[in-house]
Amino acid sequence: MERLRRAVKWKVMEPSRTDVLLWLPGGMRRGWVGGAPGVIEVAGDLSGLDSSVAATPDGAAVFLIWPREGAPYLARTSLLRRRLQRLLREPTQPSRWLNLRAVASRIEYWLVGSRLESVLRFYELAKRHFPEKYLWLVKLRMPPYLKLILSNPFPRTQITTHVGGARAYYYGPFRSRSSAEQFQSQVLDLFQVRRCQDDLLPSALHPGCIYGEMNMCLRPCQEAVSREEYQSEVDRAMEFLSSGGRSLVETIASARDRLSEEMNFEEAARLHKRLEKIQQVLRLRDEVAGDIGRLCGVAVAASAVAGAVELWFFCRGGWQAPVRISFEVVEGKPVSLDQRLREAVASLELKKASVRERQEHLALLARWYYSSWRDGEWIALEGLEQIPYRKLVRAVSRVAGGQAVPG
Repeated sequence: MERLRRAVKWKVMEPSRTDVLLWLPGGMRRGWVGGAPGVIEVAGDLSGLDSSVAATPDGAAVFLIWPREGAPYLARTSLLRRRLQRLLREPTQPSRWLNLRAVASRIEYWLVGSRLESVLRFYELAKRHFPEKYLWLVKLRMPPYLKLILSNPFPRTQITTHVGGARAYYYGPFRSRSSAEQFQSQVLDLFQVRRCQDDLLPSALHPGCIYGEMNMCLRPCQEAVSREEYQSEVDRAMEFLSSGGRSLVETIASARDRLSEEMNFEEAARLHKRLEKIQQVLRLRDEVAGDIGRLCGVAVAASAVAGAVELWFFCRGGWQAPVRISFEVVEGKPVSLDQRLREAVASLELKKASVRERQEHLALLARWYYSSWRDGEWIALEGLEQIPYRKLVRAVSRVAGGQAVPG
């Protein structure tokens, strides 16, 4: 113990505002923590540790405490200074509270401006320093999806929490398994796609099931239709999901209006009821649920830097490096927020996520969006070529003014 208390000196290094959003060194494909963190390192006397910790900002942060040997201690906090003082204070009596004063050799911290940034930075640091158990550290629960198994000769649906690389169509993420199952059941009521989970061996002698008797399934098991005819029904269901319901809504609405003009009111009323049922099914979707291959949006969140906001784009299957929008005057001339946003989007360097990264990043999106502690605003996008800049400008202005509206 006496050796550990030898004369050392602690020095505080503040994080660079311009470096915080650089990419990770060493050729790593993705990341948001590659900039210089705030650092407290040993260089002299332990007696200076308390004053150095007292000089750290008392805001939200993600931090690492490196011991002289072994793995670092990783945590996130809403009050950095108070948390470090508790972990590194001089012990006065035996206690069960964790104390790292005697073993700490270096402290690194990243200030964060929002809970979203805190979650994403914690995830990235855990993945970098604890590659074997980072999912356990982050406590990342995979959300449920509606999966259409296209690799099956007679495609069927199922609810899953795993996004794999096999040929399949995924729709989600959903808030809970119960909401995903309810949506699945209602969607299947609109189409004659099978509900059984068996690998079919079609035969005229197959006993079939109740759904076939109720004309809610095309009965491929009994060879009532060919494989091509069944695939056509599956394609209709997949188009319905991909288009957000428009493929059915527009067709049925057009047919209903035509029948009304022809004075065929009974048939028009039947189609109107079907249209209402479809719209009722669409209302069962959770807010960010969609075709995960086309899921795109931007989270507008507060920044740790005064006079700025962070834009977190989600596209190509994952979170992209954040874009900081600053409100400072450039060369004495104000620049319109619309122009800054267009320049920021034009400068984006998009990275495509791997299958595993896509599953984890979707889980991070679901955790943030469906949580009770969500901050900032989410704007769903059809693509980066169709960004509603006026809506984005209003969202940035609200977040910058501390009046963000969840959504």
